[in-house]
Amino acid sequence: MKIAVIGERKNFEEFKSKFGEDHEYTFMSDIDSAEYLKTQDVIFHFTIDENQDHMQWIMELMKLPVFLNTVKITLTELCFTFGKPETPVFGFNGLPGFFDRDQMEVSVLDSAEQPEEILSTLQADFLLCDDRVGMVTPRVIMMIINEAFYTVQEGTASREDIDMGMKLGTNYPFGPFEWTERIGVHHVYEVLEALYEDTKDERYKICPLLKKEYMRSEIGSFNPEI
Repeated sequence: MKIAVIGERKNFEEFKSKFGEDHEYTFMSDIDSAEYLKTQDVIFHFTIDENQDHMQWIMELMKLPVFLNTVKITLTELCFTFGKPETPVFGFNGLPGFFDRDQMEVSVLDSAEQPEEILSTLQADFLLCDDRVGMVTPRVIMMIINEAFYTVQEGTASREDIDMGMKLGTNYPFGPFEWTERIGVHHVYEVLEALYEDTKDERYKICPLLKKEYMRSEIGSFNPEI
């Protein structure tokens, strides 16, 4: 199968780790035309939230299945803004640390368009979830991370103690700060920002310490203070 993966290098590495060497891969960090994409069998776009203008090329892909990373922005919002493509589009959870798991989180815009055929070809198990910001697992993990930052900010416990407590007490594979490192603080911040905008739920209101570390990471001076 010919698969185009659009995103960052770590997205491609995680994708290839999940699906193995039996496919013909093309990695692209950007696109400026739909012509090459038309030669592929399926497209996975990990950075559509940062490159929404790419929807103009996706609109030209007649019947070619496209999977868009819709943790921060929904299929509905993309199609409301740019129009509904004639090609079948699906959402998926493509956050770093989440994609290479046993079960993919996938959403659909149109119930008449289902991802079973293409995902069965890839031998991928999946969970169909609502077309909502945060999908399923990121909603839970981001809320836990946010609460962990509040706990550190208040001086209740250290990062190391919180990570250890979560792993021993809940049998989670990673603690909140280990998750933050795997996902990337900018992704954590941006997902929480999108969740709060979508729900106005106080659980997603970003901790000031997390906001500070996000801003410092963006200016290249990330160094946890507490």
